[in-house]
Amino acid sequence: MGNGLDIETHAWVLHPDIKTDYSPRSAVDALAEAVALAHALPGLSLMGETVVRLPRAHPGKLFGKGKIAELGDLFKGADVELVLVDGHVSPVQQRNLEKDWGVKILDRTGLILEIFSDRARTREGVLQVEMAALSYQRTRLVRAWTHLERQRGGLGFVGGPGETQVESDKRAIDIQLVRLQKQLDKVGKTRKLHRTARAKVPYPIVALVGYTNAGKSTLFNHMTGAKVFAKDMLFATLDPTMRALELPNGMDIILSDTVGFISDLPTELVASFRATLEEVTAADLVVHVRDISHPETLEQAKDVETILETLGLAQDVPKIELWNKTDMLDEGAIEALINSAERAENVFMTSALTGVGIPEFLRAVSLTLTPDKSSSELLLSYSEGKQRARLFDQGIVTAERQTDDGFAITVLWTARQKKVFMDQYLPKLD
Repeated sequence: MGNGLDIETHAWVLHPDIKTDYSPRSAVDALAEAVALAHALPGLSLMGETVVRLPRAHPGKLFGKGKIAELGDLFKGADVELVLVDGHVSPVQQRNLEKDWGVKILDRTGLILEIFSDRARTREGVLQVEMAALSYQRTRLVRAWTHLERQRGGLGFVGGPGETQVESDKRAIDIQLVRLQKQLDKVGKTRKLHRTARAKVPYPIVALVGYTNAGKSTLFNHMTGAKVFAKDMLFATLDPTMRALELPNGMDIILSDTVGFISDLPTELVASFRATLEEVTAADLVVHVRDISHPETLEQAKDVETILETLGLAQDVPKIELWNKTDMLDEGAIEALINSAERAENVFMTSALTGVGIPEFLRAVSLTLTPDKSSSELLLSYSEGKQRARLFDQGIVTAERQTDDGFAITVLWTARQKKVFMDQYLPKLD
């Protein structure tokens, strides 16, 4: 979805640093991330950014009377049209601030939804963003401001006349949500068929996850030779991408690059993207890519782990952690991290840009995915020719003899191969 802006919107970023809201993140780093989010949305000209320290959030206007007047003068002097508030802004607060300042207000959830709308490329991604946006808009009246005289794509949070306006009537939005869900269910069935087809291969699936801008897409491109859009920008990748990859030991895997996570990811997006992110929960190995050069890398890692838990990732799924972007560190920092990585299990230091550490990482993937095998004896009737052929195609049959009832087949297989076979053919064998 392009946004088609000819004239940039003058924007300002505010981070409310509220004392009553405990956060392990510093206000300065939080503001820097909010600014990066603003830069990720095309058509904005950032006029400035400010941390606003508050003893508590004002229920009606978020900020106190004096601070509202001070910021209003600042915005007027910079000809600001849009204020991005890095945090939750209630519908009442939004309406009051827009009236006092004469600007459009967009909170963190609205901004992230706008970015996702701009980046969605696949049919499923577009539908998921539309659903998330409607769920968000259902809680508030989003009005187009007549002083922003320009056309714009996206969701209609930022631009002016000419945009599609979501009906304020909640019943109409609910009807749209039902319609979108039906379309999404159809796309989901197609994705499920693709997943079933991959299970028949059966190649192990390795999913790359991590905080947005951790370098997943650059790593993906380096290993697969693909040309996935990779840029030093938040949410550079939105739609999941998969490629086959041969490991050094000759094993074939499917490598999956997923959307980056972020702290305070809107609940509407987590719900809408659950189907896409099921690729992660179906993975045989999860690779957590971390930007080890980022000052808040530990906090980012915790956010990723929290979202993985929300998605229901099984505890027994093996994980490897990559401390990426080592090319951004000095020698002293690298040496200290090497000592830490050596004491940890399944942690590797890499640079997706230079390729340092990737061979060692791929060898670790090979070892992790080289599964133990067990022997089983199956009895297939003479009418189960397809199932028998499937076992032979996988090269897992070690012996076979004919009986009065059918084929007695001895197989040496992995737990994954056994599960796939039983899931697909057990009903037929009963």
